[in-house]
Amino acid sequence: MPTSTITEQARQMKLVAPRMAATSLGARNAALAAIAQGLQDHANEIFAANQLDLEAARQNDVAPTVQKRLRYDQKKMAESLAQLSGLQGLPDPIGKVSLHRQLDEGLVLTRVSCPIGVIGVIFEARPDALVQVASLCIKSGNCAILKGGKETAHTNRVLFQVVHDAAVSAGIDPAALALAESHAQVDELLGCDAYVDLLIPRGSNGFVRYIMDHTHIPVMGHSSGVCHVYVDGAADQDMAVRVVVDAKTQYPAVCNAAETLLVQRSIAKEFLPKAARGLAEHGARLRGTAEVVDILRDVEGIPAVERMSDDEFGTEYGDYIMSCALVDDVRQAVDHINRWGSHHTDAIVTADDQTAEYFLQMVDSAGVYRNCSTRFADGYRYGFGAEVGISTGKLHARGPVGLDGLQTYKYRLVGHGDVVADFAEGRRQFNFRDL
Repeated sequence: MPTSTITEQARQMKLVAPRMAATSLGARNAALAAIAQGLQDHANEIFAANQLDLEAARQNDVAPTVQKRLRYDQKKMAESLAQLSGLQGLPDPIGKVSLHRQLDEGLVLTRVSCPIGVIGVIFEARPDALVQVASLCIKSGNCAILKGGKETAHTNRVLFQVVHDAAVSAGIDPAALALAESHAQVDELLGCDAYVDLLIPRGSNGFVRYIMDHTHIPVMGHSSGVCHVYVDGAADQDMAVRVVVDAKTQYPAVCNAAETLLVQRSIAKEFLPKAARGLAEHGARLRGTAEVVDILRDVEGIPAVERMSDDEFGTEYGDYIMSCALVDDVRQAVDHINRWGSHHTDAIVTADDQTAEYFLQMVDSAGVYRNCSTRFADGYRYGFGAEVGISTGKLHARGPVGLDGLQTYKYRLVGHGDVVADFAEGRRQFNFRDL
């Protein structure tokens, strides 16, 4: 593993990036196959390192929901292997032509996709993210500086060594991947604007804001995941319970888990007890407005509903807790989501097509769903192979960021001694024609 400073590694990556972008699809896929084999060959070593991290988390009283994210076991490895296999099967994102235009006879312009270059990815405590991010960067022809959470330092170190050695064995330049391990190295990375083309932070709201405030490097990512499920008066209520329970409890610590339940007031007395019982069966509880508390006060088999104030609806719990409010109609639901949400992923459950279309059109989020769980907001589940993160911004990439999100483009213009003077002085005229 390189021992030079992050700045030195970033400087070297900047030189390597054009060569990485020029690697063949076969070479990049061979690297992914080698990584998959390396994970299997070093499984015991990886799992042993992960046990050290899990034991430290238990000793430090890390929340159980967070401990679940730290785990890298046979199940997580199987998911990593499936993602690597899926990525190998995807077409090459490099060299896609999105514009092919004649400017005049013999003067042809094309717009062609190409890798961004050098990407710094700072991700949360999930060690499987290291495999995802590294493999996506390799497949997309990018160089990457990776920084995982300190809670999984042992696992990250072993995983990176396996990934790096496997990629190099398949012909990838050793300087194309680097691992940062300390907070000081993160601060050093933030100052590498001469060499790093993009930063992608994955973590808490405060952490992402810190990154944005302390670097001149462009930043792509999301600062929080306040996702909603709105249950409309025209919903199939059994379907709605199923969707709400999955969106909240299937994996509550991740950014695409729903944090707020909105219910149309006309069905609240009938639906809320069903939803509360469904959540309670999976260990989750509601916090709600005064009218939610009143409706659920005497319902048996559910935890007491805590009264919440109107300014708490921006809360990302990451736990088995869900905010709840009532609204008059889909318009109020949309207004609430656009006011309090994080523009990540929001869902409506309804059988009414017109209501659904209003919601899908008017909610200003990267993902807008009808009759399905917010937990589908994931690059692997979208068929992207994996994702490097979720972008809630509107520039360049939005939603799960897969291979295409790690591409930019360049314009290629090919002529035959053409000069602008001929056009400026009237000897030639542009003859635009898409080819």
